Amino acid sequence: MAEISAQMVKELRESTGAGMMDCKNALKETQGDFEKAIQLLREKGLGKAAKKADRLAAEGLVSVKVSDDFTSATVSEINSETDFVAKNEQFIALTKDTTAHIQNHSLKSIEELHSSVIDGVKFEEYLKSQIATIGENLVVRRFATLKASEKGVVNGYIHTNGRVGVIIAAACESTEVASKAKDFLKQICMHIAAMKPTYLSYDELDMGFVESEYKALVAELEKENEERRRLKDPNKPEHKIPKFASRKQLNDTILKQAEEDIKAELKAQNKPEKIWDKIIPGKIESFIAENSQLDSKLTLMGQFYVMDDKKTIAQVITEKEKELGGSIKIVEFIRFEVGEGLEKKTEDFAAEVAAQIG
Repeated sequence: MAEISAQMVKELRESTGAGMMDCKNALKETQGDFEKAIQLLREKGLGKAAKKADRLAAEGLVSVKVSDDFTSATVSEINSETDFVAKNEQFIALTKDTTAHIQNHSLKSIEELHSSVIDGVKFEEYLKSQIATIGENLVVRRFATLKASEKGVVNGYIHTNGRVGVIIAAACESTEVASKAKDFLKQICMHIAAMKPTYLSYDELDMGFVESEYKALVAELEKENEERRRLKDPNKPEHKIPKFASRKQLNDTILKQAEEDIKAELKAQNKPEKIWDKIIPGKIESFIAENSQLDSKLTLMGQFYVMDDKKTIAQVITEKEKELGGSIKIVEFIRFEVGEGLEKKTEDFAAEVAAQIG
């Protein structure tokens, strides 16, 4: 069995909010596997999902470049060792120039970037000269580009702090709709920057993952219900425990049964049958919302829009399609946040970034 150190217990506690002994026991039970320990605590209703953003250790900037004709969008992340350098005007210019260079030359990998030529020299040499001038180690960590389809459009958004950037691509019914949709797509990018969806829609979710997350969701809600029963606050009624976690689980048979249950409920309430068709769609919508809470957390299409939290992104897009007179289908989005995926193993952030730079 792996040795469970006090530091491991501390990190797990900070990530999940669970008690010290609960964290220690979870680590023992999972042989020191941090991610499995998080999931175990969640399934027991003892901890929240770990927030990756709380474990970011890198400094630097994310940069976004959208072509003038909205057919190409590029996002990049360049790391520095300190936040001080990330605010340096020369470093900011470097990030913008690099992103534009990547887009202009349709570069696909870090290797391609380093061997490409910028300002008459290999990019690798260009970066070294920038490092020498700025006085701190720098690395182009990652980048990506989205291209518009024939009738499509792309756009992007960079948050004011320069630490979060999003690019998005949509396929449209016509070039006219594509042209009109570009500003709307920027608003969707702003939503993505704030709400951090991981997937485009529930179609991308693995069923095993959904079932595991359902257990954690139920445990979390039941734990909160215990607290609400204890406090007896009339403004905080108990959560209704859903039967499912995602729209992916709601097949035609389940939705048909839900409709039958709603009809039986309306009959028991002596509601006239002639008005059922006006009531049932709304109740079906509520049933789906209650039983797809995972989608509203993780998927773009299932999230509630930050500018109108009564509507999902899917509903907002449908409304925009009617307004613009043609279909808009989000094909892909990419969200970068500085340091994403670099876990904080020690308090020495600069040393960790230096190690990442290699």
